[in-house]
Amino acid sequence: MSMYYATNNPYQVNGPKGFTEFKVLDGTAKLFVRIDFPGVSNDSVKILLDPSQKAVFVSGEAPQEMVYDASLREFGTATGLLCDCCRITDVESVLGDGVLRLILSKETIDFRVGSSCSARAYTSVRASSSLSRLIRGYDPEVAGGHPLAHLREHGPQGHRGTDPLDPAFTGPDIVPNPLVQTGSTSAYESKQLSDGSIFLCIDMPGVPNDKFAVTVENGCVTVTGRAPAAMDDSSGREYRGNVAVVPRDYDSRRIEAFANEGVIRLIIHSI
Repeated sequence: MSMYYATNNPYQVNGPKGFTEFKVLDGTAKLFVRIDFPGVSNDSVKILLDPSQKAVFVSGEAPQEMVYDASLREFGTATGLLCDCCRITDVESVLGDGVLRLILSKETIDFRVGSSCSARAYTSVRASSSLSRLIRGYDPEVAGGHPLAHLREHGPQGHRGTDPLDPAFTGPDIVPNPLVQTGSTSAYESKQLSDGSIFLCIDMPGVPNDKFAVTVENGCVTVTGRAPAAMDDSSGREYRGNVAVVPRDYDSRRIEAFANEGVIRLIIHSI
């Protein structure tokens, strides 16, 4: 009870952990990347392949869907190859329910280096909304212009895919979302409104609008969500959280729920 199943989201109860997931697709020279961008819609996503063809920069904006939202949120990160022997030749992208999925095609440009580099081909780093400062530590003059060269000395945690059993993703504390550049880095937001009502905003990336459920039992408001596996996800994810407590005689019909892009918002009206 003192440990969260996934330190990226306090309400995740099973499935692959972490804000991102990576895998090398069997039998291909392609890499799959899953990036959680809760609240981000398809028309705000920007994807840029670095001229070096080593890194892909991605960003997106989650607007204020309701006037009660604290602010909009901007997301940004970079992913790509840490090796010198390959380059990215194509980027396919699909965004849905607050999750961005990428397929990176690559080719070998230096056959003197072994192909094992693919196992170290992905990392996710905190980015800036400005392309001139898109990733912290980025220096195009380092290592012949490799945009992710400053990450090569980092530990293996950033170079592997998501292992649901990895103790690095389980612990007593929730990690602030490193992909958020502007706005809240938490998966949970609450606010008391002027009329006494409570507003809640909860991230459950990957959950379609019709897969959320809100129940009230013994005064406890519980939100559940099921995110089915899509494309090359290792598996689906499930969320469950007790998000608020209301009086025992409370009328649950007075709870309004709004779901969009992997985010559910609740208004719990006062009696």
